[in-house]
Amino acid sequence: MRTSRALAALVSAAFIFAACATAASPTPEPTVAPTAPPTVAPTAAPTASPVDWQACMVSDTGGIDDHAFNENAWKGLQDAQAKLGIEIKFLESRDESDFEKNINQFLSEGCEMIVTVGFLLGDATKVGAEANPDVRFAIVDFAYDPAIPNVEGLVYATNEAAMLAGYASAAWSKTHVLGTFGGINIGGPVTDFMDGLVAGAHYYDKTTGSKTTVLGWDPVTKTGSFTGDFASIDNGKTLSLGFLDENADVILGVGGQIGQGAFAAIEERGVTGVGLGVDVDWYISVPQYKSLILTSILKKIDISVTAAVEHAFKGEPALPVYVSTLANGGVDLGPFHDYDSQISAETKAALEDLKAKIISGEVKVSDYFAAP
Repeated sequence: MRTSRALAALVSAAFIFAACATAASPTPEPTVAPTAPPTVAPTAAPTASPVDWQACMVSDTGGIDDHAFNENAWKGLQDAQAKLGIEIKFLESRDESDFEKNINQFLSEGCEMIVTVGFLLGDATKVGAEANPDVRFAIVDFAYDPAIPNVEGLVYATNEAAMLAGYASAAWSKTHVLGTFGGINIGGPVTDFMDGLVAGAHYYDKTTGSKTTVLGWDPVTKTGSFTGDFASIDNGKTLSLGFLDENADVILGVGGQIGQGAFAAIEERGVTGVGLGVDVDWYISVPQYKSLILTSILKKIDISVTAAVEHAFKGEPALPVYVSTLANGGVDLGPFHDYDSQISAETKAALEDLKAKIISGEVKVSDYFAAP
């Protein structure tokens, strides 16, 4: 029951974000995606026979090779291709003016399904989907109120995984100061990571009697530090240098490429410090900074995108909201890699306990927004 209420709150938040962007009227309670783990599509070469069915992807700004959500969504299409034998293609959006243009191009090319990546594509996706009810759509980090019958909304409880990262970061920190910043303040898709980091640090303080300061975000007032874009590593670096000046030694940047600015700043200063990856395991996807990556907050967009494509390919109805959580494996904390030996057995056990309590509903992220 507690887990159900937590999911309902997450879905309600997603619909609030969507309603703000589309000025939609209220709708009855949405259908929530099953909490069973989604089937993981293969990453090997295709085994299915080729079929004449196209899934097409429109990226958010930041590039298809952003080492984060665009790239991870594209992997989801590649996995769907390997599993189903479908054709896939993508168009990059350099700025917001490309969103509608790219969607229209794919509509003119006869794509059976169009996947759009990111909250910022909400309006353009709505226009395209409503004008083309026979074309299937899925959108990452967004859901509609009221639901659009041919659109599957993919949302993620990243605050749950980020709370684990916040606990681990507070346990590792030598200065007891963490820092976090976002790209564009679009609400949950960005700030959920920041909420979770702060909540995890506060949970660590409450359970261990420590005192950790988190710079760059206040979950209570919803104010903090943002670069204003998702592409500029330099902007992320500038904010990170400021955090280092205030003695932070763990930094989380949320928003694709901008997060690399944290590692660039630590490297430039030559200080003892680490950063956190987002969306995918940055130790693998951004190997040039792997010696500075404590862990990553995994938002498994690829799995949800593969599932959404498979739903459409099989002719199944679009789920108004498909929620990825700790419980169904759609979000998680990544490995510690080179820092594994620096995370004590006690801390690892505490992380497993915290994860179980978040899944059961005994611990709610929002209960730890304020310092203990």
